[in-house]
Amino acid sequence: MRIISGSRRGHKLHEFEGYDVRPTTDRVKESIFNLIQNDVAGARVLDMFAGTGALSFEAISRGAEYAVLLDSDKRSVELIKKNMRELRFEDLCEVRETSCFDYVKSCSQKFDIIFLDPPYNKGYIEPALTAISEYGLLNESAIVLLESDNTDFKNEFPGLTMEKQRRYGRTFVTVYRREES
Repeated sequence: MRIISGSRRGHKLHEFEGYDVRPTTDRVKESIFNLIQNDVAGARVLDMFAGTGALSFEAISRGAEYAVLLDSDKRSVELIKKNMRELRFEDLCEVRETSCFDYVKSCSQKFDIIFLDPPYNKGYIEPALTAISEYGLLNESAIVLLESDNTDFKNEFPGLTMEKQRRYGRTFVTVYRREES
């Protein structure tokens, strides 16, 4: 796993070894950033299930302004911090060991891009998309990028419009955009 493009292009990221985490493959990550390339520069990013931090770090490398990375697993948070230090992104990232559902309840920030790559088959997709909408986390014209293993969830959420959906092997990528007021 590596940074594909931008200021840290080619930098290898530390991954979990023998741990039950499914990182976004470089192929899918490249496809994701092709879909949202016009939204990244200057963006404020929220990564709700950060894992290794790969999606946020790719966004920062490509010009995103700032990222908040959330994960409730202490080992994930330690790995994110290790990758962040090696990339020298400490001033561009905030890492929190917390559930995304707890975080959104007290969040006063708004974001331009939210990455949503929850553990598969755990039922987090609809509650997370509902929370994003309910707690008003998105700036005008902001996007939510969902990575999932199926499309067996409702597609309509208040204030969000499904803009694109692509399939890459067994992975689905869905882009939602905040509806204009």
